[in-house]
Amino acid sequence: MKLFFSRNPNPRLAVAVARHVDANLEFEFAAPFAPGQAERFRPLNPNLSLPILVNAGESLWEADAIACRLSRDARCDFWRTGDDEPEMIQWLSWGKENFARACDIVHFERGTKQRYGLGPVDHAKVDEGLRRFRTAAAVLEGELSQRKWLGRHSASYADFRMATFLPFNDVAKLPLEEYPAVCRWYRQLEEIAAWRDPFRGLDAPELPPIR
Repeated sequence: MKLFFSRNPNPRLAVAVARHVDANLEFEFAAPFAPGQAERFRPLNPNLSLPILVNAGESLWEADAIACRLSRDARCDFWRTGDDEPEMIQWLSWGKENFARACDIVHFERGTKQRYGLGPVDHAKVDEGLRRFRTAAAVLEGELSQRKWLGRHSASYADFRMATFLPFNDVAKLPLEEYPAVCRWYRQLEEIAAWRDPFRGLDAPELPPIR
């Protein structure tokens, strides 16, 4: 198997999962939108987005699907199954539409657009993202004040997915400090080596600097 990745949020998530479950695969840094690369990657993912997992001539894209495959192949419970799976999917669904979505709105304006020269910060969008962040973070704060992990007894993919954009908070500058239970939860994630430094030992050029 081969995982095509970059240092952007969703590919970073996939690499962290692969490292955490000790997946037996090859990592290759990729840039499908770079000149001359589209035709190579379009048959693997018509959206040209990363991550992409290739195995036996077939490709799988989207971080959630890749996490499911790698966890199953590793025969571990990082992707919850059985009676615990519905609650994990609840957090994946809610997180992507609420907490992670709010983080993404702010990070796109303050981070992605400034790295890739996509225009000035839209402050109205930042304000919208921060409003949505505070609404979602309040819900997450209430839950995490009563449990150690979203998966209760140990970290699960729900935790990794919820935190997708938090490693980039140096540029997004979301007010995490207003939510002590969320901060405590994220400090726990940072203690997991695969999450803290998923690119260790990989050929992974740094993201462009903020302009």
